[in-house]
Amino acid sequence: MEIQGFNHITINVKDLEVSLNFYVNVLNMTLVHQGRSDAYLEWGGAWVCLIEKPIYSGASQGYMGVDHVAFSILKKDFQDAVEHLQHEDVPIVRGPVQRGQGWSVNFLDPDGTQLELHTSNLKERMKVWN
Repeated sequence: MEIQGFNHITINVKDLEVSLNFYVNVLNMTLVHQGRSDAYLEWGGAWVCLIEKPIYSGASQGYMGVDHVAFSILKKDFQDAVEHLQHEDVPIVRGPVQRGQGWSVNFLDPDGTQLELHTSNLKERMKVWN
C-alpha cells in the first residue's frame, strides 16, 4: 500500500461557532464549507474538518479532540489497499464508500485510533457534497 501523504484531520468540537472563530481568526485557516454541525477548512495543502458533538453524559463514551486522521492514496491503488486491510483482519468501521468524487475507507489501529484512506482532495470533496 503506497500512501501519498497526509490528507485531512477531523476534530470533534463542543461548539462549532467558538471553534470556527479560533481556527479562522486565530490560526488563519480558510473556511470552505459550513454546515449545521460541521465545517471544512483549508490550511496549506491539508484540510481540517470540525464536527460539533453533543456533550455526552452517563454511560455514553463521547469525546472531544481528534476523531480520525486521513491519508491520501491514489484511486488506482485504493481497492488493493482495502483488500490488504481485509486480508490482515484490520477492523473496518466505515466503507469503502464514495464521498464526493473520491473513495474512503475508515479503519482502526490496534489501539482503536480511527484512520482513513481517502482518494480525493478538498476541492473535489466539495464539488459533490455528501
